[in-house]
Amino acid sequence: MTQIAGLPHATISKAVADALSEDLGLVGDITTNATIPETARIRATITARQAGIVSGIEVAHAAFSQINAGTKFHAAKHDGHAIAPGDGLATITGPARAILTAERVALNFMGRMSGIATLTRDYVNAIAHTKATIVDTRKTTPGLRAFEKYAVKCGGGGNHRFGLFDAVLIKDNHIAACGGIEQALKAAHKRAGHLVKIEIEVDTLKQLREVDFAIADCVLLDNMSPEQLREAVNYVNGHALTEASGGVNIGTVAGIAQTGVDLISVGALTHSAPVLDLGLDFNTQE
Repeated sequence: MTQIAGLPHATISKAVADALSEDLGLVGDITTNATIPETARIRATITARQAGIVSGIEVAHAAFSQINAGTKFHAAKHDGHAIAPGDGLATITGPARAILTAERVALNFMGRMSGIATLTRDYVNAIAHTKATIVDTRKTTPGLRAFEKYAVKCGGGGNHRFGLFDAVLIKDNHIAACGGIEQALKAAHKRAGHLVKIEIEVDTLKQLREVDFAIADCVLLDNMSPEQLREAVNYVNGHALTEASGGVNIGTVAGIAQTGVDLISVGALTHSAPVLDLGLDFNTQE
């Protein structure tokens, strides 16, 4: 499979530290510390309860190692791999207290990320017979965007802009506040650097005809019917990328892709993906 570029170590480390701090509070894991001898050692396996696509292996690894650097983590599956119920994803050996304390944070990250990767793969498979690419949006959990967008890539999708800083996306409210499509595009072109892409949203074919393709790199076709999308793609005729957005679900995505659009943005990938059911099973005492 294609290698997926991983998350920066510093990004993982900070997010995991924050999650562990939230869980441990000021006094730590009072249940584990009260019931488990300090010297106890165990072997445990992260196990899939559902079929899906893995994401978040390194994040889980960080959770265990931050609690105790002496834990050993062996990944049996890697991000982007398909899994079946009962598959072991990783084995952790070491101090029982550390493994028990890190368990929920590790599974929360992996379950959330693997759920996003799994839903993304469903969308990607649904349009595999077309040229379109599934991409995410900024509708992400605050503070966890990097993890959720990484999970989309694990599922075979692509990333839209990361935030407000890395690309220009002129939406309907920008157009209304600026005074029109022509004014908005000219203002963006004047301000944006030569490496910054410019995309503009249109709701109608009439608006599309106002777009200057010498400026716009991409046109977001918002809430258009398949018939309108086909007409829009024909009108653009390769002068810019076309992106369909709005009203996209697993039942409609194939029909949208068949109109010839280049990109289909799906907010549901990150805001509505169910968590993939994973568990931590104790095997034996080490």
